[in-house]
Amino acid sequence: MAAYYGPPLPLLAYDAVVTALGYSALLIGVLALGLVAGYRLAAAKGRPQRSRPTGPTVAELLQRLVHTSDNGIVVLNNFGDVVVHNPRADELGFVRDNRPDARARKASEQALKTGRPVPVDLSPLNRDEPHGRSPAAVLGDVRPLGDGFTVVDAADESEAVRLEETRRDFVANVSHELKTPVGALALLAEAVLDAADDAEEVRRFSNKILHESTRLGTLVSELIALSRLQGAEPLPELSTVDVDDVVEEALGRCRMPAESAGIEITLDDSSGLRLEGDRTLLVTALSNLIDNAISYSPDASPVSVSRRLRDGWVEIAVTDRGIGIDPADQERVFERFYRVDRARSRATGGTGLGLAIVKHVAANHGGEVKVWSKPGTGSTFTLRVPRSSGNEAARTTEDASAGDDRPEGDTDDRAERGGQRTRTVETGGVR
Repeated sequence: MAAYYGPPLPLLAYDAVVTALGYSALLIGVLALGLVAGYRLAAAKGRPQRSRPTGPTVAELLQRLVHTSDNGIVVLNNFGDVVVHNPRADELGFVRDNRPDARARKASEQALKTGRPVPVDLSPLNRDEPHGRSPAAVLGDVRPLGDGFTVVDAADESEAVRLEETRRDFVANVSHELKTPVGALALLAEAVLDAADDAEEVRRFSNKILHESTRLGTLVSELIALSRLQGAEPLPELSTVDVDDVVEEALGRCRMPAESAGIEITLDDSSGLRLEGDRTLLVTALSNLIDNAISYSPDASPVSVSRRLRDGWVEIAVTDRGIGIDPADQERVFERFYRVDRARSRATGGTGLGLAIVKHVAANHGGEVKVWSKPGTGSTFTLRVPRSSGNEAARTTEDASAGDDRPEGDTDDRAERGGQRTRTVETGGVR
């Protein structure tokens, strides 16, 4: 029997038991970790998943807001350099080649010093030169953003500035126009007092007083009418108006001054046209055009009135063979108190508001007024108003037949004879 020289048998058995217990504990730990991980994984799958938003971020939305703004926006750093700006700032002209306007930079420095918004005028410096599509007035302010940054926020205020200038001009013109007849009345009244013993002089001065007072009353009446047309009072309800009736009534109003000047007014055939509008206003507008033609025509010269339907518009044209209007004056002929010949206007008692009233009557009916004129040849004023739905049964003069039988006062025909094109004047006075 061989001799055994290894460790004692009880010690070996002990090591084997300890080893088995260790592996068992390790196996149990691995199983426990697996159970915990599986539980958490199952719980995570059971919860709703939070998906990442697919839309734009807040920063992207802010960028879009800045770039689509109607105002020009520029952010400057503490050195006055452009950090970011939108395309509108380039259009308004206070950022060029990524450089800010010097006035904006100076206002930025002031805003950084004071910590308060600073108003700034960034209008074009050469205001007397034509700007094309560039704005005439750019106003804004510069606000501090902190950390040395400022923002320039400016807008095109050309329309507001123009309206304010128009208001000031209107007030000045009204004051001047009212002052003239009032001063004349005062002087004539003094003359009557001085000539109290001379019946002939009293009669002569009294006639002049009557003339001036009539002119003053007409001026006030037309100012009131113009104020109503410009929105001070709502327009009356529109109704179906017979164009032929409007023409006949307007001619009736102007018959006496035409006969006094020996002017014969010719009229085309009845049209049967109708339109939606206010009869009183349309008669006033047309009578102003006819009276204007009479006032600026030589004695015994012809004046014609024609009517037609063209491209869905009722057109009433008044043509004269008068002095005509220079092209430079045609842009201003509808301005209030504007007169081409002031001496003739005073002689005829004109107020300078007749064509302004025509312009606003046309606009309030959704229409327009056109003018063709050539100095020494005459003028054609055309009042255009949308037709009424009842015109289908009336005489229709559309493009297919317009060239076959055009009235004498047709603006296109006159333009071909005079070598000029018909132009629509967009400003609002009388010649």
